[in-house]
Amino acid sequence: MGTDYFYTIDKQSEGIYTEKSSKFLAFAFHVISENEVKQHLNELKKKYFDARHQVYAFIIGKNQEIYRASDDGEPTNSSGPPVLGQIRSMNLTNTLIVVVRYFGGTKLGVPGLINAYKTAAKNALDNAKIIKKYIENKLEIIFDYEDVNFVMKVLKDYEANIKSQTFQENCSIICTIKLSLYEKILKTLKQNHKLIIKEYDNENIC
Repeated sequence: MGTDYFYTIDKQSEGIYTEKSSKFLAFAFHVISENEVKQHLNELKKKYFDARHQVYAFIIGKNQEIYRASDDGEPTNSSGPPVLGQIRSMNLTNTLIVVVRYFGGTKLGVPGLINAYKTAAKNALDNAKIIKKYIENKLEIIFDYEDVNFVMKVLKDYEANIKSQTFQENCSIICTIKLSLYEKILKTLKQNHKLIIKEYDNENIC
């Protein structure tokens, strides 16, 4: 993790691993909340209702502060933790992996299960596009039209991402700024005392 960025996956990807007729179907998702995790789990349970196990692990938060792993009936620590380990090994967050197992009739033992779940999860991540996402704070600037050049130059200098803009007699721009540049851009903007600067409850946009 950097000071203002993290790595995650772009969109859903899949992987598969087969061992002694047991099939392990792995699904990786980009998620930003535990509610999203529940939605994906419920959807997969409905789709693969006849599967023996639905093992999962996820990490959420810019500092990887929320995480969980479930063995879903497999021997303790034989499945969920190995899946979680694959997410951590790639330094990812906001990522969920679910591995659906169809039992093939032959028990694999704990070492075999660890390898199978780990490999299936790795396959899903290998097929995913890893992206770098910046942690940003949100800001609104209200200004007179005569100050538009000053404001636009500052936004460009600090790599602001403009979300919306209105250029009338009273102008307004809503933008996001990388966390590492946020205090610096505030200081620069406040040099122009005519500007009205509105700071949001900056929940760090991810």
